[in-house]
Amino acid sequence: MAFPIKTCVKCGEEFELKPGKPGFANRCPDCSEPEDESAGENSLDAGDADMNAERRRAIRDLLYRKDS
Repeated sequence: MAFPIKTCVKCGEEFELKPGKPGFANRCPDCSEPEDESAGENSLDAGDADMNAERRRAIRDLLYRKDS
């Protein structure tokens, strides 16, 4: 059975999507490698935390509002 051929959304190269490939399914293995953690992608500062809290509150209000 042949693996599906996908095109990487980051670099545009074609790759075979094999089971168990680490990273994103729409990125080639080279582009799926974890980026430098010093870039702060995984860390939250106060602004991100506030924005996420507002987003959660808005979603909760939309989901659980009473239609009267």
